[in-house]
Amino acid sequence: MNSPSESPAHLSPAPNPPVAAPSRRTLANALRVLAMDAVQQANSGHPGMPMGMADIAEALWRHHLRHDPARPDWPDRDRFVLSNGHGSMLLYGLLHLSGHDLGIDDIRSFRQLHSRTPGHPEYGYTPGVETTTGPLGQGIANAVGMALAEKLLAAEFNREGHAIIDHRTWVFLGDGCLMEGVSHEACSLAGTWSLGKLTAFWDDNGISIDGHTRGWFGDDTPARFAAYGWHVIRDVDGHDPKALDAAIAEALAQDARPTLICCKTTIGFGSPHKAGTHDSHGAPLGAQEVAATRAALDWPHGPFEIPAEVRAAWDAREAGAARHADWAARFAAYARAHPALALELERRLKGELPEGFDAQARQALEKVSAKEETIATRKASQNAIASLAAALPELLGGSADLTGSNLTNWPGCVSITPEQLRAGQGGNYLHYGVREFGMAAVLNGLTLHGGFRGFAGTFLMFSEYARNALRMAALMKLNPIYVFTHDSIGLGEDGPTHQPVEQTATLRLMPNMDVWRPGDAVETQVAWTVALRSRDHPTSLVLSRQNLPHQPRSAAQIDAVARGGYVLKEAAGGAPRAVLIANGSELALAVAAQAQLERQGIAVRVVSLPSWFQFRRQDAAWQASVLPPRVPRVAVEAGVTAGWREVVGLDGAVIGMDGFGECGPAAALFRHFGITSEAVVDATRQVLGLNPVESGESHA
Repeated sequence: MNSPSESPAHLSPAPNPPVAAPSRRTLANALRVLAMDAVQQANSGHPGMPMGMADIAEALWRHHLRHDPARPDWPDRDRFVLSNGHGSMLLYGLLHLSGHDLGIDDIRSFRQLHSRTPGHPEYGYTPGVETTTGPLGQGIANAVGMALAEKLLAAEFNREGHAIIDHRTWVFLGDGCLMEGVSHEACSLAGTWSLGKLTAFWDDNGISIDGHTRGWFGDDTPARFAAYGWHVIRDVDGHDPKALDAAIAEALAQDARPTLICCKTTIGFGSPHKAGTHDSHGAPLGAQEVAATRAALDWPHGPFEIPAEVRAAWDAREAGAARHADWAARFAAYARAHPALALELERRLKGELPEGFDAQARQALEKVSAKEETIATRKASQNAIASLAAALPELLGGSADLTGSNLTNWPGCVSITPEQLRAGQGGNYLHYGVREFGMAAVLNGLTLHGGFRGFAGTFLMFSEYARNALRMAALMKLNPIYVFTHDSIGLGEDGPTHQPVEQTATLRLMPNMDVWRPGDAVETQVAWTVALRSRDHPTSLVLSRQNLPHQPRSAAQIDAVARGGYVLKEAAGGAPRAVLIANGSELALAVAAQAQLERQGIAVRVVSLPSWFQFRRQDAAWQASVLPPRVPRVAVEAGVTAGWREVVGLDGAVIGMDGFGECGPAAALFRHFGITSEAVVDATRQVLGLNPVESGESHA
């Protein structure tokens, strides 16, 4: 008799049958249910796009995207941008399932305070998110910048047998991205620049928040992109893995043109009652519809439950580590063959300034101070660029068709042309054409990619076109530099359409934006140096068209410029009765007013305040030493007075203008609007309780 522990062979439990590999549709459905569950739990979000693009995401991420979930900052990884960022749960699902440091509890916390899964993807919050998206169209523009950075770095650093910069940029975008004008600006440039490693997937579902788009979006989008010079793949079934694989293979075969893959999709795919409608676009499906969708997708698992075999099929950690290790080995070989190039590339990808930069910056500043030039600060800016460019091979400049006015080029800079790019050559100066918004958004992408220190120029008035891309740079804590020239009515005869009035003030209102309005060449040189040292914020340089006089300074005062605010001219006797505060072209007016007041027996201090941002970063002792409490203050700036009350207080005075400008010579305009040294004198006497200078009486 057999013992109880022994069983006949025929009675032994049969081995578990092998689990069939999940189908590609099942793998895509994992993304769909994560998205609808997270949106439902948050009671907020956009389930329709993730459900509609899930098959496209499976085709790209599981079969083509080169990434390492354990090292999402690997330099030669492919870049993926979700331009239609409202569908953020698609990206979070991809990051979670592929093995990034984003757990299921993060998915459950979608759209909650301090969550790593915010409503729109945010750079710096979530591992694997390459850029902050949500404002439609900017993601594709960022991607253009990333693809351009890859092309330029490859031209500069790759050597025969060592293609250590060789990756692609992939973008998901929707109808809204294509309706936004910035997509036109950036995609036109991508075609002109022959960015063959850029591929965009258009989610052509025909739905936006208001309903079917045929009533407001009748463009022939494929023809539009073909006209830009893109390779266009039309009418791809966005729910057919084989069709998607074929389209991606066709895109990979392109090396001279970016590719648009036009994917016909159904928004909210799988939802029995809301698929194909705007009801699935920007609201939870509802508990009943979520249950019905689970049944329709044949997904018997509970909320946030992913079967082990599905997780295993999605897990990209082993493959990603192998790709990364292969690149690391190739980079080591490159470093042995080209050690100087390897060290330079590593430095630039880390965003570090080169050794010796501080010494060169100091030497350049000393030369500028010794020259004592009376020049426009836009010209001083060009001189500053020229003085520092040799020490910064990563410097990448440009302008929106205003190079000769912004003075953003420098001796020895090399324009990047379509012909050079097609020949695999680079350069360090970009001609963006009349595309301010596209320029700023592309610059964000260049900065995000790494390897370059970018700046771009236009008139200050036209910063309005670029405003949202500037805000995105500040939000992401990026460090591009903007050269905004023709900063006030001082530009003269072009009139109020081109004369900035409120722009400097509103740039100062933007959180994390450093705004410099230097008063002469010395302050301009310092502003450039401070901007180039910045790591976590963008900088706007607000510069004059007209010449500004040199202001003498001691060595200590020159050092103090970088603090953003300092005493330029102390009061006679050292005990000021009032403080005059100015910057830019009005600094000379404050200096002239001080001399007039002292001849009247009124001792005042002149404070230069070129950067409120930097001045606020100083300790209270420094701020009080510059702007002593209980001493009346008068500010002068050729722009709106808003904001200056924070500086002068309710009892102070502000000389400025709260209306639009006029056409006329600069000198006549300053007199017409009362922005004169005499006006500063009268305002100072008023805050001191003294009678103004009588009409006809000399201010001297």
